[in-house]
Amino acid sequence: MASTTELTATAEPAPPHKHPYHLVDPSPWPLIGAFAAAALVLGIILVAHYGTYWMLTIGVAGVAGTMFFWWRDVVREAHTPGLHTAVVRIGLRYGMTLFIASEVMFFVAFFWAYFHFALYPSHVSGAEVAIWPPQGVLTFDPFGLPFLNTMILLLSGCTVTWAHHGLLNGDRKTLIRGLALTVLLGISFTTFQVIEYAEAPFKFTGGIYPSTFFLATGFHGFHVLVGTTFLLVCLIRALRGHFTPQRHFGFEAAAWYWHFVDVVWLFLFICIYWWGAGEIAEH
Repeated sequence: MASTTELTATAEPAPPHKHPYHLVDPSPWPLIGAFAAAALVLGIILVAHYGTYWMLTIGVAGVAGTMFFWWRDVVREAHTPGLHTAVVRIGLRYGMTLFIASEVMFFVAFFWAYFHFALYPSHVSGAEVAIWPPQGVLTFDPFGLPFLNTMILLLSGCTVTWAHHGLLNGDRKTLIRGLALTVLLGISFTTFQVIEYAEAPFKFTGGIYPSTFFLATGFHGFHVLVGTTFLLVCLIRALRGHFTPQRHFGFEAAAWYWHFVDVVWLFLFICIYWWGAGEIAEH
């Protein structure tokens, strides 16, 4: 059976320099991004203490603008002939691997906090009875929305792999369909997470259980938003024909990140929603 619209590979021209490494062009975005991040943090502090939003608005706009223009430059670099040599591509893979490893350490810290109090509930300040979740805390039914979100993320892992398979086989339609489905599943997960938070039987300030719960699941939710955006950019690039079976590290990095998000959610579902369930709240 004939393949759908094919992805074609172009011969890679020789690099415009005599070494295999790519020296990045001077860019204002690291400096601008640093100031924007500082404004964002300061804005959060001002909102928390004084209820003023002007600095937060500047910080959010600065970070968003930096992300857009910096990533625009990165995308241009990616399909500029001769810049991404074999050595550069290896370096990009090492960099992405180390980045994901650093993200793993974030979640190790959150799980550590959760298990510290779950296994030693007597360490909770003011606890009269050593139980977990603390007395009076109602938890989610793990086989309600959390289980639905688990199925959504597992399915999204399949669709992004399907898209990758299509890319490797030069099938552009499969690549686009798989990426589009993955993006829609990511949006669906975030939507159900928002609904779950809105129906939560506890508030963030309700003690150690809500704090560890929202910290771990909320940080994961942020990663889902980042991963969905990453895949959406890849979908736009796929529609513009930026990827070939031989040159597609941008897509590969997004797929690695998305699989990492999937695996972390499995640990969250098993450890926090299922193993850590107490008295189920009724809706």
